[in-house]
Amino acid sequence: MEQKKKQKETGSSKQIDVLKKNFPQCFDKHGKFMPQKLNDIVQASDTEFSKESYSLSWLGKSYARLLANENPLTLLSEDKAHNEKPENINSKNLLIKGDNLEVLKHLQGAYSESIKMIYIDPPYNTGGDGFVYQDDRKFTVDELSKLAGIDKGEAKRVLDFTQSKANSHSAWLTFMYPRLYVARELLKDDGVIFISIDENEMAQLKVLCDEVFGEVNFVECICWNKRIPKNDKGIGNIHEYVLIYVKDSSVKHKFLMPKDGLDEVYGLLKKLKRKNVSITVAEAEIKKLYSKNGYDRGITLYNSLDEDYRLWGKINMSWPNADSLGPDYEVLHPKTMKPVVIPDTGWRWKEETFNEVANRENGEYKQVKELFDGSFVCGGIWFASDENTQPSSVKYLDDVKNFLLRSVQSIKSDGGVELKNLFNDKSYFSRPKTTSLIKVLISSTQNSEDIILDFFSGSGTTADAVMQLNVHDNGNRGFICIQIPELIDVKKEAYKDGYKTIFDITKARIEKAAEKIKTEQPDYKGDLGFKVFETKPLFSGYSERIEKLEGKQTKLFDGTALNDSQLEQLLTTWKVSDGIPLTTELKPVKLGKYTAYQHDKVLYLMGKGFSTGGLADFFKKLDSTKGKDKGFEVEKLVLFGYNFESKHLKEIQDAVNQYKNRKQKFVSVVVRH
Repeated sequence: MEQKKKQKETGSSKQIDVLKKNFPQCFDKHGKFMPQKLNDIVQASDTEFSKESYSLSWLGKSYARLLANENPLTLLSEDKAHNEKPENINSKNLLIKGDNLEVLKHLQGAYSESIKMIYIDPPYNTGGDGFVYQDDRKFTVDELSKLAGIDKGEAKRVLDFTQSKANSHSAWLTFMYPRLYVARELLKDDGVIFISIDENEMAQLKVLCDEVFGEVNFVECICWNKRIPKNDKGIGNIHEYVLIYVKDSSVKHKFLMPKDGLDEVYGLLKKLKRKNVSITVAEAEIKKLYSKNGYDRGITLYNSLDEDYRLWGKINMSWPNADSLGPDYEVLHPKTMKPVVIPDTGWRWKEETFNEVANRENGEYKQVKELFDGSFVCGGIWFASDENTQPSSVKYLDDVKNFLLRSVQSIKSDGGVELKNLFNDKSYFSRPKTTSLIKVLISSTQNSEDIILDFFSGSGTTADAVMQLNVHDNGNRGFICIQIPELIDVKKEAYKDGYKTIFDITKARIEKAAEKIKTEQPDYKGDLGFKVFETKPLFSGYSERIEKLEGKQTKLFDGTALNDSQLEQLLTTWKVSDGIPLTTELKPVKLGKYTAYQHDKVLYLMGKGFSTGGLADFFKKLDSTKGKDKGFEVEKLVLFGYNFESKHLKEIQDAVNQYKNRKQKFVSVVVRH
């Protein structure tokens, strides 16, 4: 019979567990680590050793590691009134109220390696954004010294700053490290994280992410041109950053942008063609529109027009790899018939590919079209007016479905306007992110069935963006949003309008965004609901260890005193820990007069009153080959031990053992306290 143990985690206990699981040969019979054994494994794999290394150190790093490894200190509770509404009852979307570190740890059980994309907009630590480190964990100097593996002097300095509402770089890094560490465990192998940041913590975040995700898994730092300047340092600052890391760089990644938002471009083309404007003037008008609206660089490459006013662009024909050369062959200019300039690195294509695209045979071009500027197009190849310019391949905008995600994004920061439109001209947030940016990032991950996680949800932009994208491409993405119920100042307009916490605004924004879609797209049948859960404190005494009971505290935790609501919290927490998604409802199962709860092959027995008759009914259901109990399968019984007397626990275990021996069916009994 398995008993769930409570144990204190240290700053490296989970990492050691990973080593023991994957490299048991590196530990002796006493559990001592033998580094030379691991060294031998690495050498045998032909992996090169680096003699250079660096790391980011700060006051509180050991403490941050401890927090990353610590078990959750809360329970999960369901908002049944909200979740049972018609629009929410079948939804797979989630909004969770609570400290995001606690929630992330809870999610590890059911969502480990399940998230395709994470987007977060954490506090920037500008000194004016309200960020302070707050921590309600209670450690003595001796406890922290032992668990974090640091001396008592450092332990005292760490405890001093964690309890002083600090906003230093060290405080910010201590805050971010465990959240990023746990979040990484939730990503799929092909998963990606996007992190918005500005210059205040950009340098620190980059090195921190190199450590958490691995330097090899860094993809790019996007520069987001918000096009709204701030002038707080004597310069018009109009940009922020978005760091991109993948879970595993060995998995092929390609970040694409859909060809959206071009209605104004095509509208202008129709107008210019109708007025019979010259190609030269039309091209100038298109370029002017691109510049005015800040179109992405990938689109602005398509700035040439043919005689039918179709936009096309020129793509470089040189070999892209500087470490090796592409093929080298002669290409004659279609007019002068002299060899054109060959790229320094060679051609991008093999000669037969070039001939096919250029519609060339035996060195001659079957079709030669001279353009108004004196250049030429042969098939899908563009040539300048003479042989002194390298040719380019031609691509029409109409034939393009996606662009590569660019490292510079010019997207107007209109998140405040979006929020005002939803909240009757009231924003409540000074600088909320725009859905336009988030939709570009989400779209770049390509799969429309993904789960998107945002654990700094704020105004709820990510959830709004996910729903909008699903409407646009008929996708089935889901979102998980986490927001702490940070109190709103009573003097703020939001508080006067009835919103007591940031979470209240997050929840209202998602509901209003869904209503907006329903109004504008009445035929849309996708998921516009979401379920709400929140973290709750552990029951008093539930997490205490027996050896810590002292003084007036002489009674052990009494689980028999828990009411139905508290048992439901415990059951919700356990099911997620056991790998069952939060949105999955447990099925009530009647065992005599007793009600158990089932998902798949796991059956939970939480309440009091389980009897011999209930046990007999359980085995009867297992043996049933017809009727409503046909196909009833259970391989794991989970019991809340406080509500079962010791003799009854033994009876259940003995009966299950006899059943297993008799029927040759595997059933385990897990008792948790």
